[in-house]
Amino acid sequence: MSRKTRIGLTRDVIDANGNFITPGPGLRLLEEMPDVEYEIFSRHLGEVSPEQISNYDMVFSLNPRWTTNTLKTNDRLLSVHRFGVGYDVIDVPALTSAGVALCITRDAVRRPVATAILALLLALSTRIFIKDRLTREGRWAERTNYHGVGLVGRTLGTIGVGNIGHELFKLAMPLEMRHIAFDPWARQEDVADVNVTLADMNTVLAQSDFLALCCPLNEKTRHLIGEKELKKMKPSAFLINMARGPVVDEQALTRALSERWIQGAGLDVFEQEPTPVDNPLLKLDNVILAPHALAWSDHMFMNEWTAILEQMNDIRRGVAPKGLVNMEVWDSSAFRRKLERFQAATA
Repeated sequence: MSRKTRIGLTRDVIDANGNFITPGPGLRLLEEMPDVEYEIFSRHLGEVSPEQISNYDMVFSLNPRWTTNTLKTNDRLLSVHRFGVGYDVIDVPALTSAGVALCITRDAVRRPVATAILALLLALSTRIFIKDRLTREGRWAERTNYHGVGLVGRTLGTIGVGNIGHELFKLAMPLEMRHIAFDPWARQEDVADVNVTLADMNTVLAQSDFLALCCPLNEKTRHLIGEKELKKMKPSAFLINMARGPVVDEQALTRALSERWIQGAGLDVFEQEPTPVDNPLLKLDNVILAPHALAWSDHMFMNEWTAILEQMNDIRRGVAPKGLVNMEVWDSSAFRRKLERFQAATA
């Protein structure tokens, strides 16, 4: 008799009251699949333990870390499906060595994250938050002290111009800004459709009026933006980070904003999350802050779920899924053995 596909979900997909944290059908989509059964991990750990994954074919993961220790005794897990696009909390070589596929949802987050970056750009350029406070606090006469920044002819720059960076430039085209980007992996023909000129990093730092970080976090990009880089930016420039907090040296950024090396910043991510309530950034009036959730929307979560379920079904059928990060795992003997056993057991 064949068995069902067993799915595990990390505990942080629900809140302290047991409510699912994302809008939309979510778990109902799994419940409607007769050949699938799922469980939510009984507790949340900062690092997924071997015991938590021992009884699953696939795991849908939000924030916990995956390490060599996580996988040391596992001979069943086929894949880890990450909500979103970042995977800095996952030891990819460890997954590959264990014959475990890592899948992310690039398409699902492309538009929501790019839209959120654009929202920060517009909020910074119009100074909308300080003007909201002026109105609420009866400081109407002070409005002449807070003029906005026009966008036509100004330079929008990015560090990284792949999935999200490219989408940002696409959304920004009606604003009639100049587009430049630094990305060591991009070719000029890749970005011609959104009028981007590729340049070296120093040029992008020096010329951008709005600089958005659209790169992954890894050892090469950790503290990519520090004191030296911030001092190369225009005093009138704005920095926007919706990538990962540690891409920016937060201490250097705090000083840059306090001493007005740059005009302002918009941040959805922090070096430590949740960021401490005594973080000096919270006291500054030239930075807009969000709790790593600015891109969260009904569309994003619906598209993430759709993408993950498509990945799951592709793997079950033996088809390489869209969003596979460690492509080399697909033909590895460790993965193929597990897939064959799985298909035989669930046929």
